[in-house]
Amino acid sequence: MTTGIHHVTSITADVQANVDFYMGFLGLNLVKQTGGFEDAEQLHLFYGAPDGRPGTLVSFMVWEATGRGRTGLGQVSEIAFAVPTDSLGEWMMRAISANIPAEGPIREFGEPVLRLKDPDGLIIKLVASEAALGSGSVTAPCYIRGVTILSDRAEETNRFLGHFGYSVSRTEDSVTRLKSDTDVVDVHSVTGFVPSVKGAGVPDHVAFRAPDTQALNALRETLKDHVPTMVRELHYFSSFYVRDSSGLSIECATDLPGLTVNEPVEKLGQTLQFPPEVMFFIADDLRIKLPQFSRPGEMRGPKRDLPFVHRFYWPEDPDGSTIVLLHGPSGDEADLMPLAHRINPRAALLGVRARATEEGNLRWFRREGEGTFDQKDIRAEAAAFNAFLAGAIRGYALEADKLMLLGYSNGADMIGALACLYPDSVKQAVLLRPMPALSGDISADKGEGRLLLLSGADDNLVPPQGGETLRNALEGHGYRVDHQSISAGHWMVDADEAAIAAWLMA
Repeated sequence: MTTGIHHVTSITADVQANVDFYMGFLGLNLVKQTGGFEDAEQLHLFYGAPDGRPGTLVSFMVWEATGRGRTGLGQVSEIAFAVPTDSLGEWMMRAISANIPAEGPIREFGEPVLRLKDPDGLIIKLVASEAALGSGSVTAPCYIRGVTILSDRAEETNRFLGHFGYSVSRTEDSVTRLKSDTDVVDVHSVTGFVPSVKGAGVPDHVAFRAPDTQALNALRETLKDHVPTMVRELHYFSSFYVRDSSGLSIECATDLPGLTVNEPVEKLGQTLQFPPEVMFFIADDLRIKLPQFSRPGEMRGPKRDLPFVHRFYWPEDPDGSTIVLLHGPSGDEADLMPLAHRINPRAALLGVRARATEEGNLRWFRREGEGTFDQKDIRAEAAAFNAFLAGAIRGYALEADKLMLLGYSNGADMIGALACLYPDSVKQAVLLRPMPALSGDISADKGEGRLLLLSGADDNLVPPQGGETLRNALEGHGYRVDHQSISAGHWMVDADEAAIAAWLMA
């Protein structure tokens, strides 16, 4: 049976930069974009040859604005692509022109190698190979030449890889090369090295090939001592995971049915795909929540460096309005996008990520106890958010008079504080499950905006009295406030959407 690498999966913190590098610079094809497979709210991109065949595929799980990971023991440290033998010089010049970090060329195992770094810091090797098609000019890499693995138990790792059709070829210094029918794995023996930490620029796993489920199950039987996971059906292939003694995570995946099972070859990667079991209304929400990107050559908006992590959703037919979204505790910048899109399908959506943390959850400001807040932190974060809004209006050419703020729970509390401290920034806003968080001096300037407060009649966390207290404070500050108590607890319900729609129409 054919052996070798099926695909390599890594993590990216910037989907647009990732697309620009792998499609725009390397020239690979985007052959699949999925959501809701591994993680219900995660975009996953696959690049490779135009037909999406195994052995050419690298994929990326999109963790927008996550931190840089750490490549360590039991981890893939480099991905190598085969390119024509006389193309490395031109690749070097292209890398210099594109300001892409490059090192080499040098010779490894008799082959000229040029090392590059992708935008997340992942090392990509371009290996001059006589098996690569093309000559004399830069073309997209032909296939995955191999991967480099870091191991502090190299001999055990070498034996482990034998299960997947690899055998030792030769050794140079501390690196042993193993070959399959189609590619290589270089096992770099390292001792005293640090463990790997997941994050941007760090591969998650390498997957090896099995032709079909029968071969996959037979292989799994030979790995019982390594405790393989159960076989999973992932629509495009069946697979299981297993680890060696160094911690190396290996996936074994079938060639069939392949990426063309739900898209013809000529349309691979053009539309976002979801698992068959995902209901249409959930898929519609995910399309709004997952990060957008532009292919090389397509029109795109600017990206501004502002004090809060943020993400836009741009509708196909914008009306010039923008809804700024402030999520609740444990949420993120995409949480409120589906709700906002249903309220106004033609509005641009600007989701913003809070900066304070509490027990691993994002918050807009710190708490000192249940229902009491750090007043200095509220004021500092409100000032930063006010500056963010001003920068976003300038940097993205937003129409300030068509801006609406929408916040839930702690995000609604931040809007309430912002309205009292910077009334010029709050002209129209919806506050879901709000409570008064700010105390002390407020701005002398009066608010002139229009606000909707929605409390839950059965809310055990923020009873309607909290919303009423906030309403009185905001009305005293000059705002026109509509406070409604709906039949709900603290969580949002369909009645919230109906109330917001009616309020906007009034």
